[in-house]
Amino acid sequence: MACRTVCQLLQRRLASSAASVRLSAAEERGRRSAVFSREQARQRSLYPRTEKIEVTLQIPGLQGTLLVMNKGLSTPHSCARHLTEWYVTSSALALVDGKPWSLHQPLTQSCSLSLLAFKDTDPLLVNQAYWRSCAALLGQVLQDAFKEDFSVELLRLPEVLVTSGAFCCDVVLDPQLDAWNPSEESLRSLTRGAQQLIHRDLPWEPLEVAPPVALEVFSHSSDTHLRCVFIHVYGTHTHSCLTSYLSLRCGDHVLLSGGPLVARTGLCSQYEVTAIHRLGEGKWGLHRRAQGLSLPLQQQAHHTVWRKLRSRAEKLVEVPTGSTNEAISDTLTPPSAPEQTPPQQ
Repeated sequence: MACRTVCQLLQRRLASSAASVRLSAAEERGRRSAVFSREQARQRSLYPRTEKIEVTLQIPGLQGTLLVMNKGLSTPHSCARHLTEWYVTSSALALVDGKPWSLHQPLTQSCSLSLLAFKDTDPLLVNQAYWRSCAALLGQVLQDAFKEDFSVELLRLPEVLVTSGAFCCDVVLDPQLDAWNPSEESLRSLTRGAQQLIHRDLPWEPLEVAPPVALEVFSHSSDTHLRCVFIHVYGTHTHSCLTSYLSLRCGDHVLLSGGPLVARTGLCSQYEVTAIHRLGEGKWGLHRRAQGLSLPLQQQAHHTVWRKLRSRAEKLVEVPTGSTNEAISDTLTPPSAPEQTPPQQ
């Protein structure tokens, strides 16, 4: 029943969205951020009185340490600030009662807490969150990179393993850009955009939202992103329908994600946009897969090693089939060989 209601809301919202006046990219970012802020304030107002919770640390050397924090207000990052500066600057992700948790997501009950870093003995969860974060950063850069005249629709952030060699995001660019083939200079320009966001050290603010709020956030988007959010991020089957969705904000950019991201953009270090591949014509236009490579602040690679990693990251990343993040459209027409765009003189 809940899934049917969400689908009906989605269909009505898509119909009204198609008839609405399209906002500029800057106006749309501002509107989404305003909805995010309003919902964030509403959720904080649910805790008018300061209530205390007990947070038990599960950290080597601090095992069993008890912190008394504020319910609905304190976050794992707040807990880290009660420890040492190392935990504040190096922690990328948290485990709350064994569940992956953003460092900036409020704690709502007494719990156990672990703080995870990139150099932990088992960095699997941190690496997954980092790869997801790098893909989100790439999507944000692409949506900010083009002139206001050109639309950029973020289709999805495929969940791929770090061992695939590159993170990626799937987009549909404005039809006017169908003939565009990114040059090396274009890729370098996108890389500079990402590095600017990294330098700003922006937090990824998480917020669990109900389906109606998620629909409002993307009410002026085309059906591509809405379908991405409610189908390809969370699954196509009835049992996959959820009562809440994880939204995240970086600056004024809001997206929905299938899992938590790392604490802030400044945890990224070496970062490069390596390729934009044509996937073929789909229901919403020409699908492209943008790819990149990155290493976190706590890990660096020599330039000779980086060149080898970059060469691998240029190859098309194959998204595993059979997952909730598989192909956006069941009928993608493979692209013909694109004409080479002459370099700008």
